[in-house]
Amino acid sequence: MVLSDARPARSFERLVEADGLAVDTLSGTGEALVIAFASVGHDSTRAPSPEFVGTATAGGRPALFVSDASRSWGKHPGFAAALSKAVGLMRQRHPVGHILTLGQSMGGHMALRAASVLSVEVALAFGPQSWLDREGPRWQPWAARAAPITPPPPAARWTILLHGLDDDRDQALGFPPAPGRDHILFPGLSHSGLVPHLKARGALAGLLDSALAGDRRRLLRIAASAGGRLRQRLAT
Repeated sequence: MVLSDARPARSFERLVEADGLAVDTLSGTGEALVIAFASVGHDSTRAPSPEFVGTATAGGRPALFVSDASRSWGKHPGFAAALSKAVGLMRQRHPVGHILTLGQSMGGHMALRAASVLSVEVALAFGPQSWLDREGPRWQPWAARAAPITPPPPAARWTILLHGLDDDRDQALGFPPAPGRDHILFPGLSHSGLVPHLKARGALAGLLDSALAGDRRRLLRIAASAGGRLRQRLAT
């Protein structure tokens, strides 16, 4: 799924490119760095487009945008090196305080995996996969070619998972409860409908801002206002 998001007037700059893995940047001000990971997209002949562009760069924040043409769910052999190099280049330009990783679907899984590579304050993942059905129709043909995946451990200081329960219940339940992880479930919403719903309710930007500020109470209040419930409070 390619997320439609308002794009600022600034131009993308390619920082790193390695065998189909690309990291672009939009410059900005402030010490918080958002790293947004693209989902699989729709066209298997082209690399996925950057996602969450307007949300990631709101207020003039600097951001990195990671795209993987191989759709490896973060298992690209150059994944760690590309991220480390891109963040290092950003640090040469201006101070980088804390890092937030962000993504939806495959991008959400990659955002979680990135926290094992970088020093990440918050990982915010919408509908990340905990496993892949190589024979099922979802995310094909990419899932059939991808290596098996398992739920990434909560390596960030704070990990936030959000799943729609209409068709992502099994994926959600594949993530075991863990310290430092909030898992928010949305009854009545689908995998593809979750982020558009949050954006339409005006909740998406607030969730990211609350995550960057470390304001758990506000984040949970915003999620609840959009229909989300903490997993431990919702019978599964």
